[in-house]
Amino acid sequence: MATHIINASAVHSQAAKTDPITISDSSLFRLMQLSSAGLPVGGYSFSQGLEYAIDCGWLRKQADVHEWLEMQLLHSVAQVDLPALALLMEAAGQHDWSEVKRLNDLVLACRETKELRLTDTAMGEALVRLLNSLEIPQPFAHGRGTTPDQVSFVSLFAIAATHWGINSQSAALGFTWAWLENQVAAATKLVPLGQTQAQVLLGDLQPVLSEALQIAEQVDEEQIGAGLPALAIASALHEQQYSRLFRS
Repeated sequence: MATHIINASAVHSQAAKTDPITISDSSLFRLMQLSSAGLPVGGYSFSQGLEYAIDCGWLRKQADVHEWLEMQLLHSVAQVDLPALALLMEAAGQHDWSEVKRLNDLVLACRETKELRLTDTAMGEALVRLLNSLEIPQPFAHGRGTTPDQVSFVSLFAIAATHWGINSQSAALGFTWAWLENQVAAATKLVPLGQTQAQVLLGDLQPVLSEALQIAEQVDEEQIGAGLPALAIASALHEQQYSRLFRS
């Protein structure tokens, strides 16, 4: 079986060097499946405040979107989602479901608005259904006759990645890429950006993605948390926005 080596910082010559990530063929295929925009969890239907920020004129061009997404990557995804993902994978690997549920509650407590929490739980509940269909063990109640748990997408992503033998570094890379791709797709519709501009934006943000991965490795559980006031305001106001393309 072939083993692939992924250097997360190779996309930027000035980025701090990290150890290469090794991953087998089968795990790589599963990582691509889990990170695909085609995964049926509905990530494409949420803008996470981006729609309001564009509608009210905070973001008008490609450079504005770059700054908006960079701030989220470095000060939200790197501070909450990625360190929690690593802890959740460790707990899932030990089948410590009580710890998985505790960490799940921690992630949800970090969502600053109803909409941001809905984004996380709607995608999480969709992934619960998918993992149940694939007969992947997971501890969250779902289905007829049960009261569905509030489940973070991060928790289910961690469970699936662990089940499929994806290492934590590779899982973090795939998770962050999936988040970035969804946000750029939303910006493509809303700014609007052309397809070429969207690809340039994805390329320009790859060094930031690598930086976010490096930051997350230094975040302990007691440090997990984020505060982006403009994001919280945009998300809260999007809930009341008169005309919307994206869910709230």
